[in-house]
Amino acid sequence: AALSLAAVAGPAHAQYPERNITLIVPYGAGGGTDVTARMLARDLEAELGKPVTVENRAGGGGWVGWGALAQAKPDGYTIGYLNVPSIYAGYLDRQYKRSETLESFTPLMNHVLDYNVWAVKADSPFKSIKDVIEAAKKTPDVITVSAFGAGSDDHLATLSIQAETGAKLIIVHHKSTAEAKTAALGGHIHVLGANISEVAAEAKAETIRVLGVMAPERSRFLPNVATFKEQGFNQVWSVSRGIAAPAGLPDDVRAKLTAALEKTLASKEHQAKAEQLSLEPRVIKGDDYKKFLKDNEASTKKLMGW
Repeated sequence: AALSLAAVAGPAHAQYPERNITLIVPYGAGGGTDVTARMLARDLEAELGKPVTVENRAGGGGWVGWGALAQAKPDGYTIGYLNVPSIYAGYLDRQYKRSETLESFTPLMNHVLDYNVWAVKADSPFKSIKDVIEAAKKTPDVITVSAFGAGSDDHLATLSIQAETGAKLIIVHHKSTAEAKTAALGGHIHVLGANISEVAAEAKAETIRVLGVMAPERSRFLPNVATFKEQGFNQVWSVSRGIAAPAGLPDDVRAKLTAALEKTLASKEHQAKAEQLSLEPRVIKGDDYKKFLKDNEASTKKLMGW
């Protein structure tokens, strides 16, 4: 009778979590997503009472990691980051023939918005966005800009800038931000396309000069850097890093994970850590997060012609 009453009272996973949780990062160590994930893991495990282990699964434009997340058991013990807009290329671009889509995941909550930047090494002759655009117009298909795969935020931003200005740039895709930084500092590419959190430390150390920020207004992390709009270019781009689980996650586990994430992101300790890492937490949850993902999917599809 006692067993029967326990079964009626709730599902077997009502005590979730009972063991360690894996947090998949679909990129290599040292990039913006990895830094974001490791910050979250430390604080989330304190809230859930179980270790949260970051697992880097780089490759395939992020789809080595996203594929592993989509195929994991939907029990709440494997969660991971969704990077928008990069995730869309894997299934919108028909050449990849992926069976997974956005419906393969249970979106939980957006964590941060990290706005895009263009940066150069400290001794670059480029002092502004205008300098880069004028050089690209004067010598078409010579000026190189880094990106991280077709349909990534850096890629979309450069395509959009080319469409606005008529400049012709060469987009060079890299596997990681660390690789792109090395290429920029070594003079192998002219412009580093990255995100605020990925260049703020170097900008402060003056090893990298940020030419412009693709945000609606100046970033508090780079207060002396003008936005693209201030420089006459109508470009606002960012990467969204949010948390998801595999599709089919039980409602009670989803509710507990969402509550833990929301409490973690709202804590003063987490906000202080984000500030130190030049990260901008932006909570979007539930149906609002699903709509955010679908709206971005539609705009990416349109810009890329998929």
